[in-house]
Amino acid sequence: MPSKSDLVRTLDHARSRWRAGGVTLRPALPRRGKIRARRTPPPPPSVSDIVSISSILRRRPSPSKKHTAMTRLTTPRTAALAALLLPVLALANDGIAGVSAGGIVFRKTDAIAMKKEVLNVSRSLISVDYEFVNESSSDLEETIVFPLPAYQAMKQDSDTYYGQPAGFSIKVDGKAVGFSTRVIALHAKEDITAQLKKLGLSDAQIAFNSSFASKTKVAPLTAKQRQQLSSLNLLEQGADGDTGPVWEVQVNYIWKQVFPAGKVVRVHHAYRPFVSGGPGEWGMNEEVAKTYCADKEFLGTWKKLAARTPDRLVPAEHVSYILKTGNTWKRGIDDFTLNVIKRHPAEIVSLCFPGTFRKIDANTFQVRLSNFQPADDLQVYFGNIDINAASESSGVMPVLAK
Repeated sequence: MPSKSDLVRTLDHARSRWRAGGVTLRPALPRRGKIRARRTPPPPPSVSDIVSISSILRRRPSPSKKHTAMTRLTTPRTAALAALLLPVLALANDGIAGVSAGGIVFRKTDAIAMKKEVLNVSRSLISVDYEFVNESSSDLEETIVFPLPAYQAMKQDSDTYYGQPAGFSIKVDGKAVGFSTRVIALHAKEDITAQLKKLGLSDAQIAFNSSFASKTKVAPLTAKQRQQLSSLNLLEQGADGDTGPVWEVQVNYIWKQVFPAGKVVRVHHAYRPFVSGGPGEWGMNEEVAKTYCADKEFLGTWKKLAARTPDRLVPAEHVSYILKTGNTWKRGIDDFTLNVIKRHPAEIVSLCFPGTFRKIDANTFQVRLSNFQPADDLQVYFGNIDINAASESSGVMPVLAK
């Protein structure tokens, strides 16, 4: 188990890597360059398979008043801004808010370079392959963290996600990683983990959410524990009518990794993303268009698709991925590849991203960048999806020490 001193800086950096609460909206970007578009018509002529790949340079003011150059890949998309602007609770009847996920995290280093990263993003799976090289003259050991998204210990009124993404795996050089787990309970932004442990709660009891009940057996709280928690205002009545805990759960998977001098270390991880979707995310307006860098061609195609439906909506799902951790590595990412993968050629895809995408096959668009230092996290819009084949991405109980 890594020592506390090893974890302090790493966990501080990692804790904010997952964001809950749906798609993050970008501010308006004031300046645009020229559009270069390419159309790929569908087998029978149909607007549903139009894909435009636009390289649009835009500037976005940041808090430091600097500007970041962005290009954009666009293909039609949909999402209801009105729903996205509301808290997660507002999506109870018409959709589920997504949760941004990312990759592994460790402290800033000038010795270890990320030589290569291949990121595959689809509605059903995110997989990442890294190649790291220790460019110093000595072997180095680093504490690595994979932070799960923070979630509420009590089931909420609205549809949302809890726990670990399904299908989760981490391998180093082809072998499964043996990690330890750190469970943290937060209430009103304060760490109450030690307080709960003092009352005799186990990590499993702290991390448990009733949505895991069908697949996970956890000892119920004793009458004495419930009384003590109630006196501390840490229990309240939940959406299912039962009384449950009010704390937020943060889980980190942690392991020590040796990087031999001058050798390549290959890391692979994969999971099913926590997508946002449902009718509340199927609309389109100006702010949503800005979030996903929609151009006039894209919006025109979206309107044609929407005109075919009684409610003027286009079924869609959105996937987020925390990419800015790539700036942890020496020189950023030397060789970066992003593959955006549709389930079906008729789907439409859009996102803001630098570089020029090329069509690899009927379902895959790819961009490659050198010395890539991500300025923004990734948000991908998948539209015109088959609602009968929506993503199955419910969370599961995190892996805890036995």
